[in-house]
Amino acid sequence: MDAGTLLLILVIGILFFAYQMYAKMIRLKNNAKEALSGIDVQLKKRSNLLPNILKIAERYMEHESDTFTNVAALRANADQDYDFADIKAVEQHFADVAKLDSGLGKFMIQVEDYPDLKADGQMMKAQMTYNEIEEHIAAARRFYNATVKELNNYIEIFPGSLIAPYANATMLPFYETDELSRAPVDAADYLK
Repeated sequence: MDAGTLLLILVIGILFFAYQMYAKMIRLKNNAKEALSGIDVQLKKRSNLLPNILKIAERYMEHESDTFTNVAALRANADQDYDFADIKAVEQHFADVAKLDSGLGKFMIQVEDYPDLKADGQMMKAQMTYNEIEEHIAAARRFYNATVKELNNYIEIFPGSLIAPYANATMLPFYETDELSRAPVDAADYLK
C-alpha cells in the first residue's frame, strides 16, 4: 500500500470519526430539547387542571380571593412561550415555574383547612389528578436533567468541545428548585 492510499484512508477515517461525533452532538442536543418539551407538556396538563381546582375550591373558600388571584397570575407567567435555544429564557421559565410551584403548595395547604372542600368528591378527584401530574412533572424534570448532564458532559470533554460550535450546541442549565422551595414548610403559617 503506497503512502497516497494510506493518507486517503486516514483522511476518510478522520472525517468519518468527526461526522460520528457531530451526529452524536446533534442527537444529544435534540434529546435535551425533547426532555425540556416533556416538562412543558406536563406543566400544560397541570395548568389546564388548575382552573377546575380553583373553581371547585372557590365555592368553599370565598374569602381567599387573593390566593386565587395570585395562583392565576403565577400560572399566566409560567404558561408564557419561550425560546428553547435561549438559555436565559429557559432559566426565566424555570424561575416562573418555581414560583407557581410554591404558590400551588401554599394553596394546597390552605385547602386542607376546609373540611367540606376536602370531602367534596370533585375536589378529591382533582387533587388526585393534581398529585399524579406533579409526579409526572418530577419524572420529566429528572429525565431533562439526565439528558442535560449527558449533553453538557459531551460538550465539555475533548473532542466534543471542538465539535460543539459546529453543531450549535451550548451548555444547558439543569432544572433546580429555587431557595423558597428548599425551605422547610410550616403548615401553621398557611392555616390561619
